[in-house]
Amino acid sequence: MRSIDESDFGVTWLMSMFHPDWTHHGPTAVEAVEYHLWDELDSEAVVAVRRDAALLLRLPAAMIEVLWLAGTGTGPSFFSGGRTGVTSGTRWMETLTGLCDTWLSRHAGADDTGALPAQWDGTDLADTVIAEIATADFLPDEVGRALTECVRRCTPDIAFRMLLRAVGEIGTASGAGLSPEHYARLAALASALQYGEFVVSELQHLVA
Repeated sequence: MRSIDESDFGVTWLMSMFHPDWTHHGPTAVEAVEYHLWDELDSEAVVAVRRDAALLLRLPAAMIEVLWLAGTGTGPSFFSGGRTGVTSGTRWMETLTGLCDTWLSRHAGADDTGALPAQWDGTDLADTVIAEIATADFLPDEVGRALTECVRRCTPDIAFRMLLRAVGEIGTASGAGLSPEHYARLAALASALQYGEFVVSELQHLVA
């Protein structure tokens, strides 16, 4: 299963915690992540974060940064060091994998990352995901390019979840909307990727 409660999972789940008030859960980015990777969290959730972070390391640091900023409410200063403690996209993904490894090492029997079913990568849906990236024309060009490279270098699955995060954050901030038809396509693609029912419904407020 992808997530126990039918919601988002992996790095994109973690990104949703980085809203404008994320520092309420820790003064640094690492401490905020540690807050969300609490001891009672299901091990599958931690494994999913680790797997996504490892996949994203296939991208250049600048593209990781573009995707993170597009899908969170942290603001452009997130990767400037300072109080966040984060200096680059690559280092941040490496930090996330390390935090997940630390969590897994503390929990006996929870350190088997295992192989996920091949269909969950969405390899056969790559062209469809790229088409949806192009359709979201209110996204900045650099975000569209990073998402497309994420499809090609990582997996269509994580690229599509990153697309949903970017559409939600940028769409809300810019006042852009989704047509019912557009939303229906995203929902159908999410169903094909076997997502839970709440992954795409987070965008329902954007439907015109």
